Amino acid sequence: MSAPAAPLLDTARPRIRFLDSVRRLLPLAWPVLVGQVAVMLFSTVDTLMMGRVGPEDLAALAVGSAAYVTIFVGLMGVVLAVGPLAGRRFGADDLQGAGRDFVQAQWLALLLCVPGCLALWFPQPFIALAQLDPAQAHKVQAYTRPEAIALPAALLFTAFRGFSTAVSRPKAVMLLQLVGLTLKVPLNALLVFGWGPVPALGVAGCGVATAIAMCLQALVAQWLLRHDAFYRPFQVPRLWQTRPDWAALREIVKLGLPMGGSILVEVTGFTFMAFFIARLGATPVAGHQIAVNLVAMMFMIALALATAAGTLVAQHLGAQQLREARTVGRHAITLAALVAAGVGAVVALARAPIVGLYTSDAATMAAALPLLVWVWFFHLGDALQTVAAYVLRAYQVATLPMVIYVVALWGLGIGGGYWLAFGPPAAAALGFWQAATAGLLAAAALLCALLWRVFKDYR
Repeated sequence: MSAPAAPLLDTARPRIRFLDSVRRLLPLAWPVLVGQVAVMLFSTVDTLMMGRVGPEDLAALAVGSAAYVTIFVGLMGVVLAVGPLAGRRFGADDLQGAGRDFVQAQWLALLLCVPGCLALWFPQPFIALAQLDPAQAHKVQAYTRPEAIALPAALLFTAFRGFSTAVSRPKAVMLLQLVGLTLKVPLNALLVFGWGPVPALGVAGCGVATAIAMCLQALVAQWLLRHDAFYRPFQVPRLWQTRPDWAALREIVKLGLPMGGSILVEVTGFTFMAFFIARLGATPVAGHQIAVNLVAMMFMIALALATAAGTLVAQHLGAQQLREARTVGRHAITLAALVAAGVGAVVALARAPIVGLYTSDAATMAAALPLLVWVWFFHLGDALQTVAAYVLRAYQVATLPMVIYVVALWGLGIGGGYWLAFGPPAAAALGFWQAATAGLLAAAALLCALLWRVFKDYR
């Protein structure tokens, strides 16, 4: 494989048209989309298989996966700060500096996994929040403990993902994510349903399969760093040959903490819905799990576009091309709105056959179908706020977006959802989705307004 080329930046600096931006965004976005869909299929495979096992296991999966996602995504957001930093260095042609940032991101991943693993090994706070009975609490713990083993590998791979994407190498990440999915599917079937001497583990089998697949995926990523010629100019040493650089770690954490806080607030806006809806019974939370899994799959489109936009904007900023950074950022917002509106419409109009793919249980279908009407508007707000947030991170603006997320997603989304779901008149699970949609649309509007202000400051 060839050595990394310089960032695709036009030295003549003509004005970038919308279609020009689309043509530059797509080569970076589609590998991210394919790879992230592969990651989401981990959860989809779990959901589909638990739907065949029964609503109790599906409900335990909803709470257990919500606990894991809450912990992993918050920590992931801190580690992913390597992306904007390495992207700027790559744009400035400082390849060794980008490699040093990556090494420190790996050290940060290892340090952060300690509290995360403990929280997954002892998930009692999440169980108490969901008010589960002892039998379901046991199922949740059987799922989260293997996930505690998966967490260090997942965070190390997150550092590899953030670095590789920032230096315009998303296909390497995509291939490894597809390898992980290829391992996950047969392992899941074997461990969930059992075969021969292997006992049926139910929801615990999902956690064990994920742990095995993630550890192997992280090992292959480390092998690739040593053997792919693309990475040689970055001079990335083996992790055990280095030590933490506290000054470099502070730089990553300074950007990563508000990034991780923003992502944590965003994700807990969804995961806490599962905890509260679990109080309504197994059937409502099973219907909610179907809607969450579906909207998460749709979110991968927005995430891919946001990642590509953040990468290009960071590279432009590193090369001191401020006008191009603004133009690509604006075009990415427009493209996100167009794509999200179209995808949301398809899902809302075809909701009955889509839910039928997840379950044949009539009660679960009845619980899920009304939620998918709101998915259309939910996804539009989700896409816009995601792209705006990633472009802001390229400008290293992360603290104020975190405040916006707290107000919009926790205050309006969770607070309003709790009032609608349990207050008079009680709207049950639908109330959470209505409030969450309002919160996302509010966050999108505020983040876009902030981004336009940043554009003006960088003229």
